[in-house]
Amino acid sequence: MTSTAAGIVFIASLVLAVAACYRPLGDYMYRAYTGTRHLAVERIAYRLIGVDADGEQRWGTYARSVLAFSAASVLTLYGLQRLQNHLPLSLGMEPVEPAPAWNTAVSFVTNTNWQAYSGESTMGHLVQTGGLAVQNFVSAATGMAVAIALVRGLARGQSGTLGNFWVDLVRGTVRILLPIAFVAALVLVAGGVIQTFAGHSAWTTLTGGEQTFTPAAAASQEAIKDLGTNGGGVFNVNSAHPFENPAAWTNWFEIFLLLVVAFSLPRAFGRMVGDNRQGFAIVAVMAGVFVLSVALTNWAELSAGGTVPQAIGASMEGRETRFGVSNSAMFASATTLTSTGSVNSFHDSYTALGGGMLIFNMLLGEVAPGGAGAGLYGMLVLAVITVFVAGLMVGRTPEYLGKKIGAREIKLASLYFLVTPVLVLVGTAVAMATETGRSAMLNSGPHGFSEILYAYTSASNNNGSAFAGAGVNTPFHNTTLGLCMAFGRFLPIVLVLALAGSLARQAPVPASAGTLPTHRPQFVGMVAGVAVVLVALTFLPALALGPLAEGIR
Repeated sequence: MTSTAAGIVFIASLVLAVAACYRPLGDYMYRAYTGTRHLAVERIAYRLIGVDADGEQRWGTYARSVLAFSAASVLTLYGLQRLQNHLPLSLGMEPVEPAPAWNTAVSFVTNTNWQAYSGESTMGHLVQTGGLAVQNFVSAATGMAVAIALVRGLARGQSGTLGNFWVDLVRGTVRILLPIAFVAALVLVAGGVIQTFAGHSAWTTLTGGEQTFTPAAAASQEAIKDLGTNGGGVFNVNSAHPFENPAAWTNWFEIFLLLVVAFSLPRAFGRMVGDNRQGFAIVAVMAGVFVLSVALTNWAELSAGGTVPQAIGASMEGRETRFGVSNSAMFASATTLTSTGSVNSFHDSYTALGGGMLIFNMLLGEVAPGGAGAGLYGMLVLAVITVFVAGLMVGRTPEYLGKKIGAREIKLASLYFLVTPVLVLVGTAVAMATETGRSAMLNSGPHGFSEILYAYTSASNNNGSAFAGAGVNTPFHNTTLGLCMAFGRFLPIVLVLALAGSLARQAPVPASAGTLPTHRPQFVGMVAGVAVVLVALTFLPALALGPLAEGIR
């Protein structure tokens, strides 16, 4: 079988597996978030944090709960890193310096998982499992909770409440993420991913030398980092490490974990609003953009220019031979479309257009399918903007799922989509305008600019992957990228919850002859078109200075 044919089989089997999970997993998540019965372990959690599990919250209270929980998480994770040398299972690791400790704490709490350090030489077992892995669960559950709150805003009429953040957080963790991650970790252990709390050990290399290796509880963290679209790996080279991703089939399984929750959430959305066709429409937009991105990235990498790449079929620089070009490109597309940041290849070694496609994936807002929860609420905000644009075209007050999109709603939706461009473009401009910022560039010209653009795009979109050729482990970049992560996560969340509260207060409007159907292919195409146009108009000048300039010269 040729590499191209093998790549098609690999991608097609993934698509079929994710499609097969759409209905059962989506229905399960719907029941998890709408059920009235609390599990015993959940009731214990509610008593510990002192909340009334049956009490409902208005959007402002819901938002303050998200922010308070996230702030406490940042402080806790920062403290664990700074006090690491006094903790058990530290493996003799020194305390993490203040700037990278701040960056890492914000990174994991915001579901970004940007890593400016080598995990195996910086973090001990307790910080990895009790700090980073815990945040992998709760940051993903937070994003899912916000998405469910927005869906409730669309589903409810004349209601001032959106549910209870603490209940949504606990249920997302206990009922969805924990059981799936547990099974996934067992599968990965069976595939050769290590899971141990052993200390440093000496290994004999193939050449007869000796190398010190620090093993880790990799399988458990690998499972949730992919399932929760987090991305932080226990090893420096992430999912390219043979103890974190040993074989082609584990590579397939890890990509499956990246996609399955985000692609299934639209089913839960359809069930909650009482119209499964709405869920199909949203997932159709996600799937269409996803397939197109994967195809273009594979084309760019498999048709790499140059005598040697053309002779062997593609460029293997920066790729693991056990995965090859197509499987690496598939992983890269999935990780940049899901705000995960996990990598199994060196994105800085991709072709100019292939790397540009990865940047474009993130600039889309990572809605195809996006992060756990974040992809769904991003897509729903995009749907709100689309019906507003359609309403202007036909001279009618726009409506979405029986809710009028008035001045307040469109302002909130527009501000949501302005946050990331401001952070990306201002952050990149500041970095390029200062000597300290430019010093991180290990390459000059368009590719060096692409490295910095990628970094601020990744941080502002809470992705976490990088053109790792940029040396951004400096106080300047740790601070500025950390700010981009924090604002890029929490400003959109507050705006989404404000939008949800505004929609929930409205009385449903009956559909009329002039109502735009939002479940048909026409609407699917309009949403996808609006997403691409928004990115093209906003970021084309920046892309022209980086990957496009490099690709055509």
